Amino acid sequence: MAWNEPGGGNNQQDPWSGGGGRRPSGNGGDNGDGNNRGGGNNQGPPDLDEALKKFQDKINRLLGGRGKRGGSGGGDGSGGGKRNPFVLPLLVVIVAAVVWAGSGFHLIDQSERGVVFRFGKYTTTLNPGLHWNPPIVDQVENVNVTSIRSANQTDSMLTSDENIVRVSVSAQYVVSDAHAFLVNVNEPEMTLQNAMDSALRQEVGNMKLQQILTTGRDRLGQRVFDRLSAYMDAYGTGLRLQTVNVESTSPPDRVQDAFDDVIRAREERQRSINQANAYSQAVVLEARGQKQRLVEEAQGYKAAAVADATGQTNRFNSLLGEYRQAPKVTRERLYLETISQVLSQTPKALVDLGDSSAVTVLPLNQMQAGGNASSDGNATKMSMQQLEQISREVVDHMNSSSNSQQQTRSSSLREGR
Repeated sequence: MAWNEPGGGNNQQDPWSGGGGRRPSGNGGDNGDGNNRGGGNNQGPPDLDEALKKFQDKINRLLGGRGKRGGSGGGDGSGGGKRNPFVLPLLVVIVAAVVWAGSGFHLIDQSERGVVFRFGKYTTTLNPGLHWNPPIVDQVENVNVTSIRSANQTDSMLTSDENIVRVSVSAQYVVSDAHAFLVNVNEPEMTLQNAMDSALRQEVGNMKLQQILTTGRDRLGQRVFDRLSAYMDAYGTGLRLQTVNVESTSPPDRVQDAFDDVIRAREERQRSINQANAYSQAVVLEARGQKQRLVEEAQGYKAAAVADATGQTNRFNSLLGEYRQAPKVTRERLYLETISQVLSQTPKALVDLGDSSAVTVLPLNQMQAGGNASSDGNATKMSMQQLEQISREVVDHMNSSSNSQQQTRSSSLREGR
């Protein structure tokens, strides 16, 4: 049985009290509201039923009635009073007003904008933050203006050269004007989808199949972007395009193999053209380099010839001045320089025997060839020694020949006498 079960009498057990059971009030006095407070060691919290009764009494007194109070003798007394009929509706109105005002607060995220409609008519656009608008009167629609949305379009279309091509396009866009996005067009994203299909067909119809399949894909995407942006601005959808990408372009499946062969052949043709252009560029650059080298060599030869002629002219003018001052000395000097220059380049040597009119020619080239057979360190020394020896032998031979000739001449003169 519970500790506060009715009929328990004084045997009810109080779980908060220090003792084993509830003690009678004894000498404790009534506190005036019909509740007896025990004395002694009863230190537990008030009864839950009593707290609810107190709250009910306060509500009754607020509404104009009297609350029930329990006497010390255990009897219940009740008093009647005239209640105010406007108190309860006023309390309901106050509570409803508080609830209505509290429901008007709303928070707009940083990535959103709030569009306010008062009785269905556009009023203003709210920036991010905490705002209050009267409920029921104002309706706030939050629109995300930072998230990037996408739309795709894939279909078969006819080109300007009457071929069928399958094109897949994707577009990325954001909401630039929340008010226009909600008000101007019924379904702006569906409008964007239809406008993208129209712009794509228009631009594909203005291009040839080969351009769409190969080099014209980037140009096709840019044209679709420009045309679709113009459509969105004209419709006032509140959408702003970010990019338009041509995902794929392909011919119909039945002729895909034939188109692949054509594409491979054209790629091979382009590769050959590129190789020929590279070879041509290399040859042309090499020819230009040789041309420039020849031109620079000619210019260098010209500069050298002009400088040499200028030097010769200055030298001649200098010699002319010296010759005018001392003609004999200058002629002898020029003769010796010329003879030295000429004889230094001949492999033969001329030996002057003095008063004799005979001139001996020494084959120095053969002696040098013989001298080269020896070691490099003694080649020059041996050649000079051989030259001196040969010279002495020639002189001696010429002297003996002249002496014999003189003797023969003298003997002939004797015989003639």
